[in-house]
Amino acid sequence: MKTTKIFIALLLTLSGTLTHAHVNKINSNSSITISNDSLRITELNHFWAEISRTVASGDFEGYAATYHEDAVVVFTTGKNKTSVSISKALANWKPGFIDTKAGKTVNNVTFRFSQRVGSETTAHETGIFAFQSTDSTGKANPKQYVHFDALLIKRDGAWLMVMEYQKTKATEQEWNLLE
Repeated sequence: MKTTKIFIALLLTLSGTLTHAHVNKINSNSSITISNDSLRITELNHFWAEISRTVASGDFEGYAATYHEDAVVVFTTGKNKTSVSISKALANWKPGFIDTKAGKTVNNVTFRFSQRVGSETTAHETGIFAFQSTDSTGKANPKQYVHFDALLIKRDGAWLMVMEYQKTKATEQEWNLLE
């Protein structure tokens, strides 16, 4: 019994040490090496901030540049469930960007995540986005919360979305759980 306890303690200690070593290592130059997960998530946080910026400023070209040219968008939140090419989705969204840039509307989108999986060049992000629009009269439409998945690839140092899946409507309570 005593041998079993010592073995378990040793196993837990070794496991914790290996986990810590994977996350942060100090190299011979006394600098800290950041794990690939931390770097990927930092880069993706910048990616999602850029999407928020382009939506808020009406920067259609900047927004379009966040997608791979062959990206697909899947919509299953409404009655008409569909999958469309990014070129078709962007064509449908462009008038909203033009109105935002002209100051006719105010649009904002923010993101929260429940799961973030990936490698140095691939990512699968799961979460909820919150979108709100205010029309030209100043009337704010109800904030929309949507569960989504996104698949991304990293090409030439930039993250690009290859699939956006707007799954189901979410609630404000679900959104708040992801804070």
